[in-house]
Amino acid sequence: MKLKGMTWDHPRGFDPVVAASHAYAATTDVHVSWDKRSLQAFADASIQDLAAEYDFIVLDHPHVGQIADQGALQPLDSEIDVAASLGGSAESYVWKGQVWAYAIDAACQMAAYRPDLKAPLPKTWEEFLKPDASKFRPLTPLLPVDAFDMFMTLVASRGEEEMPLNAQNFVSDTNGIYALNILRALYNLGPDEQADMNPIAVLEAMSTSNDFACSPCLFGYVNYARTGFRDYQVSYFDLPLCEGHALPRGILGGAGIGVSAKTQHPEDAKAFVKWITSAPVQSGLYLENNGQPANRNTWLAQSKKADAAGFFKGGFHTIDNAWTRPRDVWFLGFVDDVCDIFPSFFRKAIPAETFLGQINALYQKHVKKDV
Repeated sequence: MKLKGMTWDHPRGFDPVVAASHAYAATTDVHVSWDKRSLQAFADASIQDLAAEYDFIVLDHPHVGQIADQGALQPLDSEIDVAASLGGSAESYVWKGQVWAYAIDAACQMAAYRPDLKAPLPKTWEEFLKPDASKFRPLTPLLPVDAFDMFMTLVASRGEEEMPLNAQNFVSDTNGIYALNILRALYNLGPDEQADMNPIAVLEAMSTSNDFACSPCLFGYVNYARTGFRDYQVSYFDLPLCEGHALPRGILGGAGIGVSAKTQHPEDAKAFVKWITSAPVQSGLYLENNGQPANRNTWLAQSKKADAAGFFKGGFHTIDNAWTRPRDVWFLGFVDDVCDIFPSFFRKAIPAETFLGQINALYQKHVKKDV
């Protein structure tokens, strides 16, 4: 039997599913082939369109409200192992009482640094507002989608995790302006190219040159913590805190694997997604082939080993306290519109108060459209 899957274009997204599929075929005679889409398409591509062509889709959890509304994927077995879920990864694919994907990969925004450069590490976001902030030598991914995710992380880190705030405002004025001021400070501390950089671009720059010592907020990739993956190893540490607050609240990332509603082999497909997200596979084949598992116990075990402990140990506290962004049907369209205007906030120096008003206006448009 031949089935097809769609994942995303990075060794972390492609290599482990291919390796696992080869092993699965050897024992079941179910052969799964994989295509890949760009990281941007991973965030933007229509799951409904992909489900028309593929049996499996590796996806981002903010799509689940839309998936449920469109019926693009098959509901899966609702029995999930919450105790093995890292930072709410498994729960993030549950929507209105149904499971739409199983967590296959776990990530969140965390902080990265080059240990060999021995630069100081920021403990609070407010340190980036001080005159000596250049000592951190930061590089921040401020591609619009990453900038907006960081905006939400900063708001949540001040205790405002319920977004939207109300029918008129996506976030409060106080916390929204605070977040925008931190983002502008980080933009000013690095090159203009940050506004076009995603986490992979930042990690590539950090691991292949000595120009930057830290990145205070990006989605972590285990590959860069491994010996020999790039010229220099990158390690991770907890996100800086907001003064007066005790927990890092990075936005949960990662990926889930779902089964198309149009697959001709639903039971075989469901058996595969249950197998590839099981603890033995996550801790074995998946991990060994550039994977970044979603199993909490796998992370705990790997944090005690030398290889990649800089990731699994350094980022564990942050991901275990990760925050799940909105997943409502209106949210993805709202994000797209905010991303269209975010470069202007940096490059045209739009005042924070004005830009927050623009975000709230877009929010109101999308909420009303969805009602």
